Order: sequence, then structure tokens, then C-alpha cells
Amino acid sequence: MHVNLFLSLIGVPIIAGAICLFLPDRLKVAAKALALVVTSAALAGAVRLFMMKPAHWPDNASPLFLVDNLSGFISLGISLFAFLVTIYSLSYVAKDIGKYFGYVLMTLGGSFGVALSNNFIALLVFWGLLAITLYLMVNLQGRNDSSEAAKKALVIVGGTDSLLLFGIGIIWAIGGTFSIDKINVEFNGPLPYIAFLSIVSAAFAKAGAMPFHSWLPDVAESAPTPVTAYLPASLDKLLGIYLLARVSLDMFVMNNISNLVLLIAGSVTIMFATVLALFQRDVKRMLGYCAVSQVGYIVIGIGTGNPIGIAGALFHTLNHAVYKSCLFLSAGNVEKRTSTMDMSKLGGLGKYMPVTFACFLTASLSISGIPPFNGFVSKWMVYQGIIETASAKDPLWIIWLVSAMFGSALTMAGFMKLLHAIFLGRPSKDLENVKEAPGAMILPVVFLAATCIVFGVFAFKLPLPMLILPSVKTPIAYIGTWGSIFATILIIVGVTAGAFIYLLFRRGGFRTVPTFIGGGDPDQLDRISGVEFYDTMKEIKAVDILYRKEEAKELDIYTIAQRSMTVCTRMLQGLHNGILPTYMVWCLLGMIAMFLILFLR
Repeated sequence: MHVNLFLSLIGVPIIAGAICLFLPDRLKVAAKALALVVTSAALAGAVRLFMMKPAHWPDNASPLFLVDNLSGFISLGISLFAFLVTIYSLSYVAKDIGKYFGYVLMTLGGSFGVALSNNFIALLVFWGLLAITLYLMVNLQGRNDSSEAAKKALVIVGGTDSLLLFGIGIIWAIGGTFSIDKINVEFNGPLPYIAFLSIVSAAFAKAGAMPFHSWLPDVAESAPTPVTAYLPASLDKLLGIYLLARVSLDMFVMNNISNLVLLIAGSVTIMFATVLALFQRDVKRMLGYCAVSQVGYIVIGIGTGNPIGIAGALFHTLNHAVYKSCLFLSAGNVEKRTSTMDMSKLGGLGKYMPVTFACFLTASLSISGIPPFNGFVSKWMVYQGIIETASAKDPLWIIWLVSAMFGSALTMAGFMKLLHAIFLGRPSKDLENVKEAPGAMILPVVFLAATCIVFGVFAFKLPLPMLILPSVKTPIAYIGTWGSIFATILIIVGVTAGAFIYLLFRRGGFRTVPTFIGGGDPDQLDRISGVEFYDTMKEIKAVDILYRKEEAKELDIYTIAQRSMTVCTRMLQGLHNGILPTYMVWCLLGMIAMFLILFLR
């Protein structure tokens, strides 16, 4: 039973994806049907496997595949988001349908392979497959900007794959095994630190944390919207954090230095990305930077090294995938109807697309950490984890806490701008005939928005005890008290009372007068899009320098690597000039160097 389920979850989507790639365009309905059937079956299989945990295959001392509490809940998330994106894509994708659904299914199979692999070599194979499908899906439209973004994603994610291989090699040299459940490395020398940093770099690149973040905003801006919701927003986050959690919780015996690395990386990621998100004018690019910032909370939570912080990080991983997918898919609804993601060309869509607006608003409140939504609960747990580090005599705990809380405030500010620019204010004259998105595109968005509410209100009844807490081996002690259900009731009572008072006084009638704006006719004034809301922050010198360097790609590790390679290439070109005496000199110097090495030994 185990072998059939493990191999089916991994193999069937990959085989079905390969079949879709060869289906002709006239059979696009067959590709859609096959994708829907396979993702539905994968969701059912993931639920079955989650109920069977712990389970492994084969039944020997070194199983190739294994499902435990952590990999089980990650597998559930993988299958759920694949299913939702498939439903959404039925109405969104209009061309290259066979290729698109083929890549979706192959990505699903590879993701299961990463989550369920108990052997590092198998994990590395599936990890590499996902880098290829990421490149293919981003480049599906074939535009210049999407091709460049796909290449950047492949170079950054694929480049860190070599670091992952290097780290795996060091671990094998230390422990003599590739079985993940048998690895337990202590930091007793430089090699364990090198291995830890190498593997963490691969996890950071996959999740989109600093300094490997630059591919994510580019992909978010130029890739098809379902791709951004499927990969950077959900699967890549789940798998990147899964690897980070597996390394930090099970494979290495964490100490103050390794935890400090994560705390610094998380804090820098939050502050860096939230500030830059405020200045973006493209909806999906801004959402991309917000996705980067939320990874910082997860990294900080794991870096606290205490149960409450780790549980908050894992919960925030799931929450982030939920509300970020909701945001991207809602943005896709807007793009489907308006054909633009430029904030200056949007506005006033709330009355034309009320369901999309309500879902986007729900997800915005959740990512900003507003109660009673799910993002608040996971951030509240991460804050407690940071405060717990103070009892462990971490003198820098206040820095981590300020970074996290200030990042939430900036996130809320950014989404105030985004909500105004898209759904509020005066609409553009070109958008007067906009309609709500098709039903197949609305259904996943509504489900995700409802999940934001359910996972927030019933956090301590459903997601935490069923999915998150079993993955944390140590019991959790909450510092504060948050009665999510009771608080939700109070919020509803307060909103209801306010609405009643408004309606009560509204019956008396209000005097209606024309809008007065400096004596001018408001209909003749330029429409305020809201994209310039926070441009005055650029008057802060440090912020202006940061923004300009990011826009010029001077902080982009991809550009830095390109320039470094160019310098090295020019140096080698100067040395290898095609002149025979020069080559003879190099051969002679090489022979002398080899002789000295052998002689000294």
C-alpha cells in the first residue's frame, strides 16, 4: 500500500504531465480534464498519506521515501494549491494549454518528490527538476521580459543547487549517510557551518529570502498569474521553508551562531522588501516584494530556536501560501478583465468586481497581521518566539522584534496603497464596462479568502493542533492569551453596532452638496491613482539610496555574479592571447608548481 501511494503521488503527475506536452492543440479539453483529474486524485492521495503517517518505503533501515508530521502537512499544501490553480487556469489559460498543464503536473510530481524523499540524492534530483519546470513555466509566454526573468530564476535557483550538492557532500563526509532521518550534525568545526550555510542558501533561493530574492519580483511581474500563484507564492515557499525547517530542526544541532544567521537574514529580508514594495507601480511586482518580506517572518521564527517561534514560522508558511495565492489570483482576475497591472491605469473596480475586491481585502488584512485573520495568529506566535529569546539572554532580541512589527506596519501601508489604486477611488474611463471574473476563476479565490478567515478564527481548533503542532516536537507554552473566537465575536458586535448607528442617523437624511476641491470641478481634475502615496519617503537619504541601488540592480546577486564573471573572463582573455610563447610559459610555471607541491609533500 505504501509503495503504491508514494510512487503514485510522484510518478503519476510526472507521467501525466509528459502526456500533456504531446497533446495537440485540438485536444486542449483533454489536457484540462487530465490535469483536473490528476490534481484531484493527488489531493485525495495526499490526505490519505497524511492520515497514514508515519509511513515509509521501502521497509528497511534506510527508506527512500518517508512521510512524517512535517512532510505530511507540506504534501497536503502542495496538492491543495495545485488543485486550486488548476481550477483557476481552466478559464485563464488560452494558449499553449498542453504545455502549461504538462508543466503544472510535472511540478506537482517533483514537489511531492522533494517533500517525501528521505534520501538526499533523490531530493536533489527532484529539486533540480523543479528548477527546470520553473524556467519553462515562467518562459511560457515567450516575451523578452519573461524570458529574462526565467533565466534569472534558473541561474539563481540552479546556482544554489550546486551549493546544495556541496553541502550534501560535506554531510556525507561527516556522517557517511544520505538518509535524512539519520543525519544529526553538531557544529564542532568549520565543515558543519559550511554545510549548513550551503543548504540554507538553496532553501533561501527557493523561498525568495535575501540575498537570493531578486528573481521573485521579476517572475511575479512577467510570468502568467497562475504561475506566480502556483510557484513563488505557494509551492516554492512551502518547499524552500520545508528544507530550511528540516535542516534546522532535524539535521543540525542548532546553536547561537546558526540561529543568529537566520535571525539576521530574516530581519534584513523583512525591512528591505517592505520598504521597496511601497514604491512599486506594477501590482504583481509589488506583490512579489511582499512575498519576499513574509519569508523574513518565517526565517526569524525558525531562528528563534524555541517551540513557539518555530510553530509560528511553520504556521506562517501555510498562511503565507494561502493569502499570497489569494492575492495573486485576485490580481489575475483584474488583469483578465482590464489587461493591465499598471496601478496608474486602474481604480474604482470595487463596484465592478465586488467578489474579487472582498477576497483581495481579506487577504490584504491577513498579510498585514490584522485580527482575526490567520496572518495575525502566526505573526503573534513569531513575536512570542522573539520575546522568548530575551529569556535566553539574547541582547539583540529587541532588534528582531522591532523589525518584525515595523515590517507589519509597512505592509499594511503598502496594501492601503494597493487597495486604493485597484479597487477604490475614481475609475479610469477605460474601465467602465468591466465585469466580474468567470466562475472558475472566482471559486479558488473565494476558497482561499475563506481559509484566511477560518484559519484565523479557529486557529487553535483546526490548523495548529492538526497540522502545525505535531511537527514541533517540544510542547508549546504561550506567553500571552488570544481568544480568537471570543475576539471575533467582539469584532462582529462592534461592526454591527457601528452599522446600526450609521443606519439610525442616516434615516434622518443628509444634505447633499457638490464636492468642493479648492474651488475646482472634481470631474475636471486629474484622477488620483495613489501610486505616489509614499514617494515622499525617498526624501530619506538611506531609503533613496536603497531604492536607487535596487532599481539599478546593484543589489541583485544575479547582476553581481554577471559582472564578476565578466571581469574574470576578461582576465582570462588577456592571459590566453593565442601567442605560443605565452602558453609555453604557463606550461613551465605549472610544471614548477607541481614539482614544488610534490617536493614539499
